[in-house]
Amino acid sequence: MNLVTQIKYLLKKEILLEWRSKYALNGILLYVVSTVFVCYLSFKVTPPTVWNALFWIILLFAAINAIAKSFMQESKGRLLYYYQIASPQAIIIAKIIYNILLMILMATVALVFYSIVFTNDVGDIPLYFLAVILGAISFSTVFTMISAIASKANNNGTLMAILSFPVIIPLLILIIKLSKNAMDGLDRSVSYKEIGVLCAINAIVIVISLLLFPYLWRD
Repeated sequence: MNLVTQIKYLLKKEILLEWRSKYALNGILLYVVSTVFVCYLSFKVTPPTVWNALFWIILLFAAINAIAKSFMQESKGRLLYYYQIASPQAIIIAKIIYNILLMILMATVALVFYSIVFTNDVGDIPLYFLAVILGAISFSTVFTMISAIASKANNNGTLMAILSFPVIIPLLILIIKLSKNAMDGLDRSVSYKEIGVLCAINAIVIVISLLLFPYLWRD
C-alpha cells in the first residue's frame, strides 16, 4: 500500500476505536463541562484577560488528557503489528491528523459552552475562533510527538511533563497574544505575525516528527 492509503486506513482505525469506546471523547467532554462550571461557581464575573487565560488553561489540560496517551495506551503486540503492515511516517501522520480532529472538536465544544456560561466579550469572534483552531492544531502536533518519545521510556508520565514544558510555553504565549488581539478587536493585520509564527511552528514540528519518528519506531 502507498503512504496515502496507509494513512487513510490507520485514521479510520483510530476513529472506529474511539467511536466504540468513546473514552477520550466522553472523558474530555466531562472534564471541560465540569471545569467550566467550577470556574463559573468560583468567579461568576471575569474580566476579559481572566476569561481568556481561564479558557486556555482549560483547553491545555484537555489536550494533555486527550493526546498524551496517543502512544502510551498502545500495547506492545499492537505496535508490533503496526510495524509489520505500515510505515512509521503513515502511523505518525495518522495519529497527528486524528488528534487534530479530536482537539478541534473539543476546542469548539469548549468555546461554545464557555461562551454560554461566561459573558463573551470577544471583539473579533472569527479571529478568536481562528486562534482556537490554531491552538488546537499546535497542541495536537506537539503532544503527539512528545507522547511518541515518552512512550519509549519507563517513567513516561514524568518524561512527558519535562519534554512538554519548554515547547508548549512559547506556543501558549503566541496563542494567548493572538486571542487577546481578537478580544480587544484590534485590526487583523496586527495578528498576522502571530498567525505566521504559529503556522511555521506547526510545520516544523510535523517535519521533525516525520524525520525522527522512524528512528523511535525502529527501537
